[in-house]
Amino acid sequence: MSLRQRKPSPPAPSPAPARRPSARRSARPLALLLLAAAAYLIWPSRTTASDPRAERAGHADFDDGRKTTAPGAFLEPASKALHYVNVMLGNGGPEPNLSGGMIPAVAPPFAMTRWTPQTRLNYVSMCPYNQTDTRLHGVIGTHQPAVWMGESGPVQLAAGVGDVVTDFEARGLPFGKADEYASANYYANLLDTGRGKLGVELSATERTGHVRFTFPPGESGYVVVDASRKSVITSDPANTTYPSGWVKVDSTRNEVVGWNDERQDHILVGDDLPATRFKGFFVARFSAPFARAGTSHLGRLTAETSSAGPVLSAWVGFGDDVRVVDVRVGVSFISVEQARRNLDLEIPDGQTLEQTSYRTRRAWADKLDGLSVTGATPHNLTVLYSGFAHTLVYPYTVTEPTPAGPAYYSGYTDAVVPGTSYSGYSIWDTFRAQTAWLLLVAPERVGEMVQSMLQDYTQGGWLPMWKNVVETNIMVGTHADAVIAQAMSAGIKDFDWDLAWEAVRKDAYVPPDRDTKLSFFDREEHTPQEVRAGLTHYLAHGFVAADTHAEAGSRTLDYAYDDHAAAIVAAHVGADDQAELRRRASNWRRLWRAETGFMEARKAGGSWAGEDEGWTEGDHWAYTLNVMHDVPGLIDVMGGSREFVDFLDRHFDEGHNLHTNEPSHHIPYLYAYAGAHEQGQDAIRKIAREEYNHTDIGLSGNEDCGQMSAWYLFGALGLYPVDPASATYVLGVPLFDTATLTLGPTDVRVRKAGAGSYVRGVVVNGRAVDGVTVSHGELVGGEIVFEMGD
Repeated sequence: MSLRQRKPSPPAPSPAPARRPSARRSARPLALLLLAAAAYLIWPSRTTASDPRAERAGHADFDDGRKTTAPGAFLEPASKALHYVNVMLGNGGPEPNLSGGMIPAVAPPFAMTRWTPQTRLNYVSMCPYNQTDTRLHGVIGTHQPAVWMGESGPVQLAAGVGDVVTDFEARGLPFGKADEYASANYYANLLDTGRGKLGVELSATERTGHVRFTFPPGESGYVVVDASRKSVITSDPANTTYPSGWVKVDSTRNEVVGWNDERQDHILVGDDLPATRFKGFFVARFSAPFARAGTSHLGRLTAETSSAGPVLSAWVGFGDDVRVVDVRVGVSFISVEQARRNLDLEIPDGQTLEQTSYRTRRAWADKLDGLSVTGATPHNLTVLYSGFAHTLVYPYTVTEPTPAGPAYYSGYTDAVVPGTSYSGYSIWDTFRAQTAWLLLVAPERVGEMVQSMLQDYTQGGWLPMWKNVVETNIMVGTHADAVIAQAMSAGIKDFDWDLAWEAVRKDAYVPPDRDTKLSFFDREEHTPQEVRAGLTHYLAHGFVAADTHAEAGSRTLDYAYDDHAAAIVAAHVGADDQAELRRRASNWRRLWRAETGFMEARKAGGSWAGEDEGWTEGDHWAYTLNVMHDVPGLIDVMGGSREFVDFLDRHFDEGHNLHTNEPSHHIPYLYAYAGAHEQGQDAIRKIAREEYNHTDIGLSGNEDCGQMSAWYLFGALGLYPVDPASATYVLGVPLFDTATLTLGPTDVRVRKAGAGSYVRGVVVNGRAVDGVTVSHGELVGGEIVFEMGD
């Protein structure tokens, strides 16, 4: 995770509120459709059950008081999985330690831009929406990939009636939860203007947002489009800057176009990756002509239709007879012209909001409905399918369909280049399980995601650690090595294996610039790319020194694991370095302190640094068990299986297992290596029961780009990738009676056989398993039977 502190487990969910009735709309010619939708949105009682606009149940009741019904057109195509997706799951709790760091985003899987209702200005540690808020300030097309990362090139829209208000805080309008509906393909709300209700509806495609505003009868409506805004740098709201922007109102096209250069994480990496030409471009096209228009600069309204500078907005007003305004917003990192092209390709003129919603809902249903389970409660299904959706967001595409073919803005070259690329790589988090999950549910993307990392290496000199437009140096270790090893071990061929080895080998052997001069502490500003900071000392002595580099204990253990991953890559390409890398993979032993029975960081001279020194989002309890590639060796240094199980028991019984952060995620599966299967299965079920639930506080820690949910999803299958680089899975206990993935060549079937609470044997594709792991090749296209007993 990007959060360097622990978070408390959430309280128990509140009692479920009563369900509320609502409405539905149909397909008609556009003008009639929009008028009918407006009439119904304001007066839902005017429809009947047989009316095609009538609302019906859209999703399960998530005990938050929000609407559970939506117009039927927004529930097509039918999807069992989407009925259980709670887009508010993980949005509960006070900022910045909200439970999960999630937002009720509307976008298809892996979309470049996610659109969400906006109740707050967002920045590092602050999401744009929080379910505790009661005023809506508009909607935002966001590129903030996680709560502890910064925003880049956003687009904000808001609507109102009467006198134009562009100031973000002043334009917020109150709403009630009973009027708010949120799903992955459609969001709707009613805002109180003081002069009647203003309807807001939202859907989106990969690079284009689609908003419908319905104004109160007899009122003069307007829409504000923010080109640039006040921006918070770091997580301190008092530390503000004012990015530049440009905006133009084009009445002949019914468009507002513009850009901004906001990139909140620009302070994290030095001049070698400046990305100075980065801009978020947009074209907002309106369905109604403008009766009046202007711009707003630093809150001052003008009649000028073009302007540049900070805190800049355009505003357009409509005649009193205009009730419904459709706004389609194309977004690009390339140019205004490309933003217009994205709009025309994805939401062309004449496409209704209902049609946009259908396309996005279909994309979600095609994936989520490929997973089915039996023996789960409705609340279990909400955790399962909401989590599945969370794993299909990152990394997100930044590729755009230019006239010359696929291309993207590269922050590494600060130019537009041909090819396919992704951003939002939270690799320290996701290499543990989310990337393995993508091998099962989105294998068609894995190769190009790896190739994207290799393009970053070619253009920027290193594989990414935490890429947000460019590298940000968040977290430690070069775990892209493990992602590449995993893809090779799983048989993914559609990336350049030789180039991959070149990049991985550089990670393993070349220290970063100024390695002996910088400590590379968390979020140290204006540094070179961090990669394996402290590698100079590691290569010479086998560990990173705690008195010269921050987080030295975690770095040493992570570098040993990354050496293991690099050795796997070397073996796949036949390189000579594999023996040396395997030897280096045992460097974890240099931190083992036999007299205390724990791992401990060392100072440069070899003395011990102290049990609390040098850990990343964990402590000496979690990191003592952070030898994912050599668990038998760890058992041996601890004195054998009995002592190892005793350590695990104390780890769990004394409350040291902090599932809120990733270093603990693999730990319950370690029991299997020592033959203590029952204790491990009890621990797995307890975590699934206590750390996840179906409400907005349903994640005990930040989602971290799908990693928290990937743990639960693998639990549903009864296994977990303890050593992800090897593309193997440690057997545990399935959470449900059966679980089936039917997504093509990676189909997986899991079932329990017999009565009882504990797994007594496992049969994979008709073969009894002697050990504790199965390979990726055995898992995909096969069947795993867990033989249960008491």
